[in-house]
Amino acid sequence: MGQPRVVVIGAGFGGLGVAHALRERGLDDIVVLERADEVGGVWRDNTYPGAACDVPSPLYSWSWAVKPDWSRRYGTQPEILDYLRKAAADAGLLDLVHTGVEVTAVTFDETTSRWRVATAGGTTYDADLVVPALGQLSNPVVPAIPGGFDGPTFHSAQWRHDVDLTGQRVAVIGTGASAIQLVPGIVDRVGTMTVFQRSAPYVVPKPDQAYRPRHHRLFRRHPGLIRAERRSWFWLTERFNAALSGDSPISRPLLGALRLGWRAHLRRQVADPDLRRRLVPDYDLGCKRLLFSNDWYPALDRPHVEVVTDDVTGLEPTGIRTADGRLHEVDVVIWGTGFAATRFLGPLTVTGVGGRDLHEAWADGARAHLGMSVPGFPNLFCIYGPNTNLGGSSIVNMLEAQAEYVAQIAGRIADGGARVVGVRPERYDDYDREMQERLGRSAFAGCDSWYLDGARITTNWPGLVAEYRARLAHVDWNDLEEIR
Repeated sequence: MGQPRVVVIGAGFGGLGVAHALRERGLDDIVVLERADEVGGVWRDNTYPGAACDVPSPLYSWSWAVKPDWSRRYGTQPEILDYLRKAAADAGLLDLVHTGVEVTAVTFDETTSRWRVATAGGTTYDADLVVPALGQLSNPVVPAIPGGFDGPTFHSAQWRHDVDLTGQRVAVIGTGASAIQLVPGIVDRVGTMTVFQRSAPYVVPKPDQAYRPRHHRLFRRHPGLIRAERRSWFWLTERFNAALSGDSPISRPLLGALRLGWRAHLRRQVADPDLRRRLVPDYDLGCKRLLFSNDWYPALDRPHVEVVTDDVTGLEPTGIRTADGRLHEVDVVIWGTGFAATRFLGPLTVTGVGGRDLHEAWADGARAHLGMSVPGFPNLFCIYGPNTNLGGSSIVNMLEAQAEYVAQIAGRIADGGARVVGVRPERYDDYDREMQERLGRSAFAGCDSWYLDGARITTNWPGLVAEYRARLAHVDWNDLEEIR
């Protein structure tokens, strides 16, 4: 059939990585559709003060676009976004991207064995392969709380830079990965701050540092050092992944050591014993994402900051009501309440063979073979799909493995070895059983978190990144049904 037409949905690390992998195999009938006006994914959208990565930048970057001159070990949002755009431009990927195009539906046409991709603007695209690369952290969530607030209110991923917080009474609802960055980022600017905490996170020191010119010169002269540093961080983060799996002999000692480190960090940085008690998590370390920060605890231990642990029960014109009956009067409300991580491909209507609706198929929780494919939806491969998230380490490594897998499928189609490729139902079921059994033994199973959809852990991968990469390195064609 010649080169397959591939439509990729989303132009973040995942989608652009797929385009690069396809190009590397000599495939260039590619279009990348992006709903925003520019590429960048979560690093374009999350512009709140203090936004940065909690994975070292030498590892949180494409293997095919190493950067010798990161300004610091943990990249900030502006620098990561600049890196992503420059690397994509240098690889010639930006020419493939159509921005301002919001995909609303993808439908498989059984008469042509092709997908029809519909957009909000009315334009349609026909594709042999469709690759949704929407990510797990792309759709902000604001909880349904009764009432209404008269002042400015916005989510951390939709930051209102036009709202001046200077001297304002600011409420931050949530204490997750975004909140522990934005609270220190604005604490010196606001008049007072009230932080509403439903569940205290484990926060350990962040081994961050600025890189000096000598470091940059050394890495430019000796490019092999960059890859050595990347391998070192990969090895270290894999030890944490092994601990989270629950099957490793290092699980208990490593998680125990991290717990001791957290406790020492809290005691060292928070003087008020009552506040310290409120900042102690009520679940085992590893069940929710471990967070890294050197300034979260000091920001909370400030005279003008209050941490409230009572449940939020309502919004009122002048503030926030909590379960103890108290009205907390504020001027601005900021939601640090995360994303609809378990609502995979949430904005899209996906219709497969026989009119099957993907979201109905996922009514009891999303699942996919290798996190990518579902029976009845041939030639559709999710990037950053179910059970591919990590409790530690760099998601970019997982995304690159998925991109290479898609490129192998597309290459086989281009060579005439297949026209339509879908996962066998029995392999799909076997894989899902394996995932849930392993996840049930992992640290992730110990509490209620955003990893779960009902009783199922639908977001996270239960093992090492190296294992996942090995399983995707060469397509097992016995897993798949092919129509020639």
